[in-house]
Amino acid sequence: MTDYKQVIIVRTDIRMSKGKLAVQVAHAAVIAAFEAYKKKREWFEQWWVTGQKKVVVKGSSEGELLKYAETAKKHGLPVSIVRDAGLTELPPGTLTAVGIGPAPSNKIDPITGGLKLL
Repeated sequence: MTDYKQVIIVRTDIRMSKGKLAVQVAHAAVIAAFEAYKKKREWFEQWWVTGQKKVVVKGSSEGELLKYAETAKKHGLPVSIVRDAGLTELPPGTLTAVGIGPAPSNKIDPITGGLKLL
């Protein structure tokens, strides 16, 4: 049986409170899940019925997050790029997180497997 998951990459080079970080991770997860639902319905459904596994990892910069997002897109994976609205802690447009998947783990792991857990 294929394992399905979602990986959220969060920037560690900017200061976010725990609450802000949690919200940015939630945005990335929901947006990427909707992308999967629209474009890779079978992946979404398998991920959904198997518990919606999510892994949150560290990214060192905006450039690094964009690199991972682009690589994931090139491999046909659902991707979300979260930019903050700027209403509280961060300037408007600050990239905070990238969501990849839900997708089969064997398609995500070669891209994000080297990142450290948050």
